[in-house]
Amino acid sequence: MVHTKLKMRVWAWLLGLGLGLVFAFVPGSLVLAQTNTPDTGITGIASAVANPYGLAALWNTSDAVAKGVLLILAGMSLGSWYILVAKLLEQRKISRHAQEAAEKFWSAGSVEQGAAALPPESPYQFIAASGLEATQKHSGLMGHIPLHDWISMRIQRAVDRVNRDMQSGLAFLATVGSIAPFVGLFGTVWGIYHALSAIGVSGQASIDKVAGPVGEALIMTALGLAVAVPAVLAYNWLVARNRGVMDDIRGFGSDLHAVLLGSCATP
Repeated sequence: MVHTKLKMRVWAWLLGLGLGLVFAFVPGSLVLAQTNTPDTGITGIASAVANPYGLAALWNTSDAVAKGVLLILAGMSLGSWYILVAKLLEQRKISRHAQEAAEKFWSAGSVEQGAAALPPESPYQFIAASGLEATQKHSGLMGHIPLHDWISMRIQRAVDRVNRDMQSGLAFLATVGSIAPFVGLFGTVWGIYHALSAIGVSGQASIDKVAGPVGEALIMTALGLAVAVPAVLAYNWLVARNRGVMDDIRGFGSDLHAVLLGSCATP
């Protein structure tokens, strides 16, 4: 089986590095992008900061709480897209292993030969090895368990282990889909509070003074929805695909159970 925890740690470091790079360069690039004016063509950071609209102005004028909300939403989005791509690649790889098992395992002369013909990272090889080990280590206290039940238990545990690995990461997608809109809403409420406070201090409530800050605050809600919707769609799609993959794996486990019992019963 693939060392899932080690891979997740490595990708967590890469994700953190990516977040640092994104938020180190993107705000600056957005600021420079907004400095071009059709009349003069002059670029400058000061004119972009003065523009009360857009993500660049939101980042430059927001406080630590608003920046934290943006970072959280960006982390959720990057994590969701990474899990989507990683799980699709994993499902595609397991589908190849399923085809390989159908071609090599069942045509082998014995379960030992069939398991040896499969690659070590294949979940089918893991299940076959677990079932084969159950027939060879049926002694001691385990010997009191009927062989039929003992083999069934070991194969079911192996199938559950594969299912647990297949489900890894999906809880993150479900969490993002549930809380991302509320994180964005919190950013909106916080931004409107600060916008109204600034307007109250200045004593000016004209449309040009209200539209910019309030519009920036509403961007938070839009970003929350933009993060949540792909996460929910990815979660439902991956769950449906996992169901089909696990049906094939459970079928393999059932057939292996019957083969092992038949081989043990053969004198």
